[in-house]
Amino acid sequence: MDDDGPTMLRVPSTGGVELAVHDLGGPPSHTAPVVLFAHATGLNARVWEPMAAALRDRFSCLAVDFRGHGLSELPEGADVEWPRMGEDVEAVLCSELIAPEQPVHGVGHSMGGAALVLAASATGPRLRSLWLYEPIIAGPGLMPATGGDNPLAEGALRRRASFPSYEAAYENYSSKPPLNELAPDALWGYVLGGFAEQPDGTVTLRCTPSTEAAVFRAAPASGAWDVAATLTQPTEVVSGREEAFGPGSYAPLLVAELANARLLERGDLGHFGPLEDPGGLALDVEHWIDSNS
Repeated sequence: MDDDGPTMLRVPSTGGVELAVHDLGGPPSHTAPVVLFAHATGLNARVWEPMAAALRDRFSCLAVDFRGHGLSELPEGADVEWPRMGEDVEAVLCSELIAPEQPVHGVGHSMGGAALVLAASATGPRLRSLWLYEPIIAGPGLMPATGGDNPLAEGALRRRASFPSYEAAYENYSSKPPLNELAPDALWGYVLGGFAEQPDGTVTLRCTPSTEAAVFRAAPASGAWDVAATLTQPTEVVSGREEAFGPGSYAPLLVAELANARLLERGDLGHFGPLEDPGGLALDVEHWIDSNS
């Protein structure tokens, strides 16, 4: 499949990591507000392309591949503890990709929401506002203990790592949950950004099953809950429908912990909401940014 993809830029982070940051479009001016997208565990920056398409007339849209995901590799010795994901966001915020005068609004999903909170705690007002869809941020005792049973990690280890082609990978994911709920363009973004083509034409996951499992196992020790109360920037926390093992139940507790937050409930969507209805949630993001500019 021919796919040039968005412009990709490199930003150094901690632990010798070279991050891939994707320019998803926007006004040419370096004064335009920036929307910085942060993806969930196992996904990659390109899943945000459909939402960015609805926002880039007004906003400069950047999306980061976290270490070990997408085009950001994981050097030997580098770890995937969640504080490092916060450092990845910090690296982008402090890079030359964003001019000092540009306001930055963080849009995060799941792990990406926690990473934005960690970065906001470290960089203060550099992030003007946060829009977080079901961020994995929970108080003590609400998540499995680190080192204990972790169904998400075990599921990641069983994930199929290779397919005959990009098209075969897409057909596989589009036919079964949970990724069959994604909008087609978002699912293609996951496949094109998340698989590497091999010399024989097959495609292989860039975020390996073992890396994804390690990220899931690291979630309880993220530290995001510990710093949440120190944040002052406006934050909208969005929860999807109630699900047996979904993190939406964390959202009201997080809103109560934050100093300047509100809850938005989207009961029509699941945990992958921003990728299920990218156009609809882009409108929510646009309204949120307009009210916090």
